[in-house]
Amino acid sequence: MMPPASMGQVAVTLNGRTYKLRCGEGEEERLMQLAAHVRGQLETLTAEFGQAGDERLLLMAALLVADELFDARTRIDILEKELEAALLPGTARTA
Repeated sequence: MMPPASMGQVAVTLNGRTYKLRCGEGEEERLMQLAAHVRGQLETLTAEFGQAGDERLLLMAALLVADELFDARTRIDILEKELEAALLPGTARTA
């Protein structure tokens, strides 16, 4: 089955298995970048734990990426609060 003309398609290889994924037109490069990040996580996990099975390694990689996301969100919240405090008149600034 061919994807619609407005859809992109990317082949992603993770842990020796190739997955064909569809994405929006023009989003192929971004999807490849995301896949490369996940691949890096998988390679790190494989080096540390060996071949623990595709499902387990993918779950562990997903949890690592989710952890990065949560850390980034926390940092954004902190920076937004610092920016808001810096922009409000009469707010004491700390060095």
